[in-house]
Amino acid sequence: MEYKDYYAVLGVDKKATAEEIKKVYRKLALKYHPDKNPNNKEAEEKFKQISEANEVLSDPEKRKKYDTLGENWQQYEQAGQQPGNPFGQRGQSYTYEGDEDLFGSGFSDFFEQFFGGATGKKGQGRTRSRDFKGGDYQTEMEISLEEAYNGTSRIIQLENEKLRLTTKPGAYDGQLLRIKGKGAKGSSKEHHGDLYVRVRILPDAVFTRKGDDLYIIHTIDLYTAVLGGEAIVNTISGQVKAKIAAGTQNAKTIRIKGKGMPVYEKPETFGDLYVQLQIHIPEKLSEKQKALFEQLKNTN
Repeated sequence: MEYKDYYAVLGVDKKATAEEIKKVYRKLALKYHPDKNPNNKEAEEKFKQISEANEVLSDPEKRKKYDTLGENWQQYEQAGQQPGNPFGQRGQSYTYEGDEDLFGSGFSDFFEQFFGGATGKKGQGRTRSRDFKGGDYQTEMEISLEEAYNGTSRIIQLENEKLRLTTKPGAYDGQLLRIKGKGAKGSSKEHHGDLYVRVRILPDAVFTRKGDDLYIIHTIDLYTAVLGGEAIVNTISGQVKAKIAAGTQNAKTIRIKGKGMPVYEKPETFGDLYVQLQIHIPEKLSEKQKALFEQLKNTN
């Protein structure tokens, strides 16, 4: 009976952490799941192999036994697992909830012998639950900055079902929404996989977002910059008046409190709006205007 390198099956290093193994397994299970590969014997066999490898490497005790014995497993089995070994008595029964029962043929002979005895005789060997977890689905949802500000919804088609996905005010780019039980089918509704939706915020032509704050460039005329006054500034929720101090320099940034994005799940709390002022220099002056500027120049 051929020794199986479970690390090679998953494509992970022997020093891989449990979290790394879990991440790789879920990715491969999603890729080779029978729901995504109907009537594909090669994918079915690959799915069996990665399920078997995950069953061993995700369980600390089984992994310890596998790592300790390795290719010497046959000698270990022939020795009958003498009392005092760390893995229990040969032939003990345990329950596993896994995807391989999708196919009815169970795990390989190597697994059967190494982890609990063959199952050829009724009532002997390990016992298995027929419960198995369905794989997870992933998709993306694109929304505008304004929709992220106000909250929005989308209708997506999932197989024969339409789902309404809703975002709350303050949704952010890269946010992951989880819809429980809307992934691949498992052995029962409780074991269905989940649907994960990644939120993508489309670039905005006016505002730039950094966290809960917004940034905008606003142009003011030279006279307002020199003398001071007020400017009408666009915010994502409407226009507001902003005070401009006399002698304002080009590229100066002013803050308008509470006019940024709503903080996610805190609808009464908002970030700020930062306005960078750009001063417009007149390109064409009348003779009278030129004379006035000359007078100002000569007073310095």
